[in-house]
Amino acid sequence: MDNVTLSDYTGRQLRNLCAEAGFDEADDTPVDLLRELLGPAGRRRLSEEPLWSSDVSDDASPVEFSFAFDDNGGRAIRVLGETMAEDPGPAANIAAARRFLDVVTARYGCTADRFDAVQDLFLPAQPHGKFALWFSLIFRPQAPPHLKVYFNPEVRGPERAPELVAEGLRRLGMDNAYDIATAHALRRGSRDRFSFFALDLDDSPLSRVKLYVSHESGRSEDVEQAATAVSGVDVAEIREFCRLVGGGSGPFTGRPLISSYSFVEADPGRPGNYSLYLPVRDYVPDDETARSRVRSFMSRRGLDQADLDRALRAVTNRSLRERAGLIAHVSLRLGGFGAGTTIYLSSEAYGGTPVQRSADATAVPLADSPVGS
Repeated sequence: MDNVTLSDYTGRQLRNLCAEAGFDEADDTPVDLLRELLGPAGRRRLSEEPLWSSDVSDDASPVEFSFAFDDNGGRAIRVLGETMAEDPGPAANIAAARRFLDVVTARYGCTADRFDAVQDLFLPAQPHGKFALWFSLIFRPQAPPHLKVYFNPEVRGPERAPELVAEGLRRLGMDNAYDIATAHALRRGSRDRFSFFALDLDDSPLSRVKLYVSHESGRSEDVEQAATAVSGVDVAEIREFCRLVGGGSGPFTGRPLISSYSFVEADPGRPGNYSLYLPVRDYVPDDETARSRVRSFMSRRGLDQADLDRALRAVTNRSLRERAGLIAHVSLRLGGFGAGTTIYLSSEAYGGTPVQRSADATAVPLADSPVGS
């Protein structure tokens, strides 16, 4: 491993994931884009310290993978990543991220109109917080890649996050979105806060503006209430997701539950989708337990449990009983733009999540039968 670079390591994982999702083996686009995204950090050997302590992953890796299973049978591989400069720092990393964005928009015809409309809000000269700009690369078989950007609402300080979110939505023609989100998801004072403001960078009436809310010490009932902002969502599905994947109804006192709403230009008055993200690694003793819980949930959703095992084998050969952290999050997506389940996988390029103190939801966890890893 002494001469293996971050791009080598994560590129191999991504290639394996794409193979499991049915991509053409000759298609190098995902790996090439990942290498471009990582930039100088990707050229650094894993035997060296990370170039920058990224908050994308627990071990400072600036990349996280996810495998999306749509209820209609579709599959997507996604990469969440942070671009950084040769000499990294908050402002320098923003400049490097903008250069990456220029390259990708020119190469793949992405549109930066929405980005341009709000960038002065979320990209100040002296950014605060754990990040300023992240990217999501979204790949589907036999389809061009899509790009999503994530801004940090707290980049000018936590107290200004509501102001930035409200103004950003107003500029994008979604004036009602802020009131809808606050009425349904920000009901517990400082324990509910805006955590991400995200944009799809493609020219389509269904291009999304996504608003994310973190629920510190949240309970199932809190996110069930948040989900009612979306017409037709059955909150019993949210309750079952928390029970099966999180082990109970909460409160979830480790990393928080996160709600997200998807707004589109075609119908800006109300969110079309609701997603719940559960950081399962904080609520299990190891990844074998996480695997067992996710398999149970996938079975309830009518998804092939073997797909999970193939995804895990694509990124690691370590024992799942060793620790938690490989399965970082699980999300449930509900609503008119398509329902599905997404599994988020850490690259563990720099060692993975440190062994944690026990962190469980207060409800009695499910009994997890051991399954060979």
